[in-house]
Amino acid sequence: MSGTPESVDTERGGEQDGPTPRQQRSVLPSFLFISFVLFMITNNGGEELAQRTRYLDTLDNINQQIANYSAWLNGTAPENFTLVMQDPVVTTLVESLMTFGSQVDPQSASYYRNLTGFWRGDVRFHNLTDLKNNASVPPSPWYQLADELVASANLTNATEFASRVGSWNWTRSDKVQISLGDKLVWNESENKDVTRDIAMIHGKIDFMDSEGSEELRLEVDGVHFVSNGTIYAFAEPSGHAIDIRDIPMLVPSDRLKETARVVEAELISRTKKLKERVQAGVIEESSEDEGPKTGCLFQFFGQINQSDVPQALLQQVEDEIHEPTGISTIHAPDMKLQGVLVSKNCAMIYELPDISGMKSQTLFRKITSYAGVATIMNLLLLALHTRQVTRSRSAAGLSRVSRYPFIVQSLIDAVSFVGHVTLAILAEGRTSIAVLAPAGLACVLFIQEAQFAIIIGQIQAPEDVRPTARPPSQPAAAPPTTNPAPRAAPAPNAQPVLPTITTTPPRPSLLRYMFDHIRNDPSARMWFIISFFLLVVFRLVIALSVPLLFIGLLYSSMWLVQIYRTVRRERVSGMAGEYLVGVTACRLYYLLYFLACPKNVLDVEPRRWVYGMALCMFLQVFLILLQSHFGPTFFLPRGMVSIETYDYHPPMPLPDPEAPEQSLGDCAICMDAITVDPALRQHSDEKGEVHSLSRRTGNLLAQGARKSYSLAPCHHLFHTACLERWLAIKNICPQCRRPLPPL
Repeated sequence: MSGTPESVDTERGGEQDGPTPRQQRSVLPSFLFISFVLFMITNNGGEELAQRTRYLDTLDNINQQIANYSAWLNGTAPENFTLVMQDPVVTTLVESLMTFGSQVDPQSASYYRNLTGFWRGDVRFHNLTDLKNNASVPPSPWYQLADELVASANLTNATEFASRVGSWNWTRSDKVQISLGDKLVWNESENKDVTRDIAMIHGKIDFMDSEGSEELRLEVDGVHFVSNGTIYAFAEPSGHAIDIRDIPMLVPSDRLKETARVVEAELISRTKKLKERVQAGVIEESSEDEGPKTGCLFQFFGQINQSDVPQALLQQVEDEIHEPTGISTIHAPDMKLQGVLVSKNCAMIYELPDISGMKSQTLFRKITSYAGVATIMNLLLLALHTRQVTRSRSAAGLSRVSRYPFIVQSLIDAVSFVGHVTLAILAEGRTSIAVLAPAGLACVLFIQEAQFAIIIGQIQAPEDVRPTARPPSQPAAAPPTTNPAPRAAPAPNAQPVLPTITTTPPRPSLLRYMFDHIRNDPSARMWFIISFFLLVVFRLVIALSVPLLFIGLLYSSMWLVQIYRTVRRERVSGMAGEYLVGVTACRLYYLLYFLACPKNVLDVEPRRWVYGMALCMFLQVFLILLQSHFGPTFFLPRGMVSIETYDYHPPMPLPDPEAPEQSLGDCAICMDAITVDPALRQHSDEKGEVHSLSRRTGNLLAQGARKSYSLAPCHHLFHTACLERWLAIKNICPQCRRPLPPL
């Protein structure tokens, strides 16, 4: 049958013209191998099971501790848990530094009931072991109490004391940031014995190094008395677990029992949540840091400042902040507190005289509002950039603008992108989605500005090239002869001539090849510069060491290179006034918001030099606009202006007067003759003598006629109008394709 493979082979002569095709391998072994690899990578059942077992053992231990704590609280088994009592010297010392609040009349005054939010302010450090030797500080009434505290701390072992203090420089910490979470553990059905006047607080205290970028973080666990705005808490370094069962030792003795009930309810709640996560298989590995930089253990005492607002109105304000309904409320009073951090084992005190706070919901709405304005600014920047690119799309337009303002703006947008993404990560929930909008636009701006800078660099690359061309009168070199003369016979006693061995040069190394490629290719060189600065930008943003200085240098040098190019090329800028003013205003919005607004979302302190930078940027823009009206070098003395430009209109010899056509040649673009002005043509009288114009008249006419032709560096001749139209599209010679300087 003709349809069988055998018949087909027979019809083809029974022979195969090509190689035998390879038989397709089955995909089953590859699939099984990939599945096995993925299973081995993703299968951590053994580790997860062991980790779950450890968590269950920890839960059993915690439950036992809670049982002992409850027994002590009920007075049934006090020997299983003992509460260490507070040192009375600490209490007296704290009361000499701050005043604890009391319950107020709710009709005339009130305290904030929920302290969840972010706090920041200044701190004052006191080294209790060196108070008498500090002659610059006058003695205070609490110095005697400090001496008693140092004596009771037993700090005789200097080596142990130094290791406990650690490497952190306590004297340079002058700023503090506090984030607190405040919640009531009272539940009508479960915690009937728990008071509603005590809330549990948990958070962090970050000390800032005034001369560096390091931070010291303390974990905070304590209680907040709602009725009088008082805070009692432990603040210990990260990695040092706080036993919240000891919190009742901090509070006044008359409120010890009810505080212990609240702590018991909090322990049961935390254990219940942990058990649910373990049973659900949601086990989170705690990220281990480098460890605490210090072993100093602090006790935190704070007091919320009371406001002259009735409790009902302040509660209405808090409810509206937490869950907005649109109702009209009074202006929210400022959230402020004062506090003291005491470390007995390290003999030091931090005073917190004036700490300002902001509700978490208020901060998140503030971030959302900022994100909306930042999105509008980036949209304006994108629109202005698009209009400028459209205006400068020709080769003539691209030759007028400098690439460096766009490189600087791309770096600024890279910083903006990284900063907004970081802010979106830190701000959880819907706020992070709002911040991603300006981050995405900043990324688009970075890409477009970098691409436009590369295009400008490619167009302007031939500007400084001075091609050397052979003059038309120079004879061409004679080609090598193809039939060499026969060599003479060697002399009898002559030494034999060794053949010349030609060796191929060694191939360059990879680094040498990359270096040559970056040096010779404008596009590769531009991408290398942008990538290098991007690495610097990301390092600065992550390290947070000198980002303000770097951004300040970028802003201050944004338009300087454009001014320099306009002067150097003696050609006005190709940037429109709307682009210069609009971009400067939009860029300055970010700079003024973060460096001039005292209540920005990042809590960056105002810098006075930002106003000088804004004035400098607008002066640069004003100078570029003046260059467009009065000339590129109007502000420079004549002696300083030395611009070397190629002369496209050099003097050329006039054609022979006897020639039938008085032209300099044909235009290399339109192929028409480049005729000579009739007033410049030589003529002869009846006697055959050649006459010419006077020198002055000839010079004036020659200058006007020279504008009609243009001689390129490669000695190709064009009509000036034809060459202008050609250079508006490309900046290369239409005949030899060599780069041409600006006309």
